[in-house]
Amino acid sequence: MDLNYSAADDAFRAEVRAWLEANLPADISSKILNHRRPSRDDLVRWHKLLAGRGWSAPHWPVEYGGTGWNATQRHIWDEENARVGAPGVLPFGVAMVAPVIMKYGSEAQKQYYLPRILDCTDWWCQGYSEPGSGSDLASLKTRAELTADGKHYLVNGQKTWTTLGQHADMIFCLVRTDPEAKKQEGISFLLIDMKTPGITVRPIIMLDEEHEVNEVFFDNVQVPVENRVGEENRGWTYAKYLLGHERTGIARVGNSKRELGFLKRVAKQQQKNGRPLLEDPLFGAKVAALEIELMALELTVLRVVSSESAGKGPGPEASMLKIKGTEIQQMLTELMVEAVGPYAQPFDTAYLECEHDHAVTGYDDAAPLAAYYFNYRKTSIYGGSNEIQKNIISQMILGL
Repeated sequence: MDLNYSAADDAFRAEVRAWLEANLPADISSKILNHRRPSRDDLVRWHKLLAGRGWSAPHWPVEYGGTGWNATQRHIWDEENARVGAPGVLPFGVAMVAPVIMKYGSEAQKQYYLPRILDCTDWWCQGYSEPGSGSDLASLKTRAELTADGKHYLVNGQKTWTTLGQHADMIFCLVRTDPEAKKQEGISFLLIDMKTPGITVRPIIMLDEEHEVNEVFFDNVQVPVENRVGEENRGWTYAKYLLGHERTGIARVGNSKRELGFLKRVAKQQQKNGRPLLEDPLFGAKVAALEIELMALELTVLRVVSSESAGKGPGPEASMLKIKGTEIQQMLTELMVEAVGPYAQPFDTAYLECEHDHAVTGYDDAAPLAAYYFNYRKTSIYGGSNEIQKNIISQMILGL
């Protein structure tokens, strides 16, 4: 297993870096680097720029519009995007539902949906969690019943924590099509147009005062049978396949390396006993411990990348990356808030939403950090809670 970058890898990194620095809009990167909130238009604009270069779906097969990059090149791509503050392509279409359609979808579904995902014609959201069915997702209750003519499903129920569903054109949903079967065996996977009559989206405003997630209600929503992916009652298989792709990407090593640099910069600005906070033995030890954890995570990611390059797909390693990656992300936000102390307390939502250029306190670096901290409490829960991931590891590696 070779964890070193080759000369070809270094040349690829230089190509990617040059293109990003020439093409990433400065207004978008500024928002990301300064922890402010990009708009829907920002995300769509960047996606379309990537699509124009042929780089909006690096991990897709070439025949569907992918790049043909190997696992190491995709890792370099992620690192370089994080370094310059690129927002990344939203995962719900490109990284989550698209692989399911490629593997299990009909030819008609591939021909119609994949090009629209590739160029961001359709914005997708995820319909998995329900009230009472989050980590125990197989207990979901949203029903889909065939109409008398067998041409449509009638969907009734509720999904929750639907990220950016207020912007979405499409939602991929797990629904119960056989209430008599064992809970994992009676689930189907549907692709639903969000403009269909009977769908209501209700915002959930979070602790950081952002409308990021939603409740989605289905009241006799008609979904054509041809919008079912794969076989009826086999949706749990497709859902597990999707979650494996989601968890591998949650590690976000490149983003954490960038945020570690931000943390050090802020800690150098703050003073304690007449010296920069970063030189304080107690705080410095926390930063050092975090950096060591991040280095270990990066090596683990590189091992997984090396295995993928050898043709081995991610297994329980995806759960390991998800756990440690999200723990490090949360620790970073905690130390940022600790570093700026009371300067993190004022909650300047207008500054976060880019309604004015500077924070009301005059300390632009500190103004977003409380919201950033609150938002990142979710990372250990989404994609399957870390407690569930530990169960997966114990079963698949330890055989418990």
